[in-house]
Amino acid sequence: MGFLTSLLGIIGFGFGFPLGLLLGFLFFIRSEPKDVEEPVTRPTKEFDSSSWFDLLSEIPFWVKSPEYERVDWLTKFIHDMWPFLDKAICTQIRCMSKAIFAEYVGKYQVNSIELETISLGSIPPVIHGMKVHESNAKELVFDPAIRWAGNPNITLVLRLWFLRITIQLIDLQIFAEPRIILKPFVPTFPCFQSIKVSLMDRPYVDFGLKVLGADVMAIPGLYQLVQEIIRKQLARPYIWPQTLEIPVLDSSVGAANKPVGILHVKVLCARKLLKKDLIGTSDPYVKLSLSGERLPAKKTSIKMNNLNPEWNENFKLIVKDTQSQVLQLRLYDWEKFGAHDKLGMREIPLKLLTPNEAKEFTLDLLHSTKPNDPHNKKPRGQIMVELTLVLFKEDSVTFRRPLDGHDRNGSVSRTSEGRSLSGAGLLLVTVISAKDVEGKHHNNPYAFVIFGGEQKKTKVIKKTRDPVWNEEFQFMLEEPPLKEKIRIEVMSKRKGFGFRPKESLGHVDISLIDVVNNGQINEKYHLINSRHGLIHLDIRWSVI
Repeated sequence: MGFLTSLLGIIGFGFGFPLGLLLGFLFFIRSEPKDVEEPVTRPTKEFDSSSWFDLLSEIPFWVKSPEYERVDWLTKFIHDMWPFLDKAICTQIRCMSKAIFAEYVGKYQVNSIELETISLGSIPPVIHGMKVHESNAKELVFDPAIRWAGNPNITLVLRLWFLRITIQLIDLQIFAEPRIILKPFVPTFPCFQSIKVSLMDRPYVDFGLKVLGADVMAIPGLYQLVQEIIRKQLARPYIWPQTLEIPVLDSSVGAANKPVGILHVKVLCARKLLKKDLIGTSDPYVKLSLSGERLPAKKTSIKMNNLNPEWNENFKLIVKDTQSQVLQLRLYDWEKFGAHDKLGMREIPLKLLTPNEAKEFTLDLLHSTKPNDPHNKKPRGQIMVELTLVLFKEDSVTFRRPLDGHDRNGSVSRTSEGRSLSGAGLLLVTVISAKDVEGKHHNNPYAFVIFGGEQKKTKVIKKTRDPVWNEEFQFMLEEPPLKEKIRIEVMSKRKGFGFRPKESLGHVDISLIDVVNNGQINEKYHLINSRHGLIHLDIRWSVI
C-alpha cells in the first residue's frame, strides 16, 4: 500500500508541475500590470542642469570647446601602441637620467642614484580633443588636450652613506594642454627638424609618493608644498611663449633654411702656378664656393700671362653650417676657346675658423681631394687667402599674443626687443607660392625678385594658376634697408615660339622697414593688376 501511494505521488508531480508552469506562463503573458505606465519622452531642451549632470556626468572636451576636434582615432592608436611606447619611453628616460644623476653623485654625501624599476603602467593617456592652428610659416602648430590617470611604477634608489633610500612614484594623474610646434620643414624624413613644446596653462598634476614604503603625501601641508614646487620648477619654465625644444634631425639637415653667418674671403695671391699655354704662361683665375650650395661660384678677375698673380679681391659667402661646410677654391687657366684648364684646388673646413677673427692660409694646390691620388705629389704652386667668419646676432623676438590672435591676413604680429637698426646684414626673400594668377594668353608662371639693381628669377611652373616655388633669394647689404622697397613680379612665359611670349600676371611692392623692425614677415599679398591673384612671401632680416 505504501509503495502504491508513493508511485501515485510521483506520477501526480510529473504531470502537475509542467501543467502549473504552462498555466502560469499563459497567465503572465495575458495579464498587464496596472502599476506600469507608458514612458514620457521630452526634448533635450527641457532638461534642467541637474538632469543633464545625471545623464552626462562628464561632457567631452570637444563638446565644451567646439574649436577642438574629436580625435578618437588617435586615442585608439595610442592605446594599441602603449605597451611598445611604454618600453621605448622608459628606455629613453633611463638613458637621459644617467647624465642627470651623475651630476649629483659625490655631492651631498650621495654615493649613487639609480632607477631600480620604471614602468608607465598599463593605462595610456587619453587625447580628449585637438586644436590645429593655421600659420603662414613653414610649421605645424597644434594644441592637444591630454588627460592621463595612469598607474606607473617608478622606483628610485638613493644611497647616502650606508643608507639605502627608496622613493616610489605611483598613481600619477596629469591634465595638460600643451602647444606642440613641428618646425622647420625640411626635405628629409620625418620632414621636420625639431619639436617645440610649451604649456598654454599650468598643468594639473597629482601623484602618490612613497619613501621607504610610507606615503609621505599624507603628511599635512606636504601636498601643497609639492604642488607649489611643481608649479614653479616644472611648469613655469615652459609656460608659453617659453618652449622646450627637442631636436629630431641633425642641425646640418635644416641648415639650408637658416643662414648663420657670412664668410669674408680675401683672395690674396698665388705662387709658382703651372704653365698651361703653349705660347706664354697661364691666365689664372679663382672660383670659390661653399659646399652644399647650389648658387653659382664666385670668380676673381683673370690675370693674363702670370704664374704669380696678385688679386687682393674680397668676396662674401653665406654660411649655413659652420661645422660641416668647407670653402672650395679652384684655380683655372682661362681659355678664349674651349674648356678652361685646371691648375689646382684646395678646401678649407669652416670649423677651423674662430668667429670674428681673421685667419690667413697659405695652401699647396692639389689635383683633387682624394688622399691617395698620385697626381697630388706633383707641385702645383700655392694659393694665399684670408678668411673671416662673422656670425649673425641672435635676435630677441617675442610674440605679442598667442597664436589665436592672428592678423586679418593670417600672419602673427611680432615685436623685437633690442634689435640693432644699423650695421650690415642679410636679407632673405623666400617666394613660397601664388594663387589665382590668371593670364590672358597662357599660364606658365614664374616670379621676379627685384631689389637694389639686382633681378633674380624663380623656376617656371607650367600650366597652373596656383604655382608653388619655395625658392629662397639672398641679398647681402651694408646697412638695414629702412627706406627701401622690394618688388615681386609674377610673369608668364609661353612655351616655344609665338606672339606674346611673356605676360605680366601682377606685382607687389613691399616696404622693408617692417622686416627690419620685426626680423621677419610671412604674409600673403594681393597682386596689383590682378583680379584675384595672391602671392605668399617670407622675408627675413638677419643682422651681422
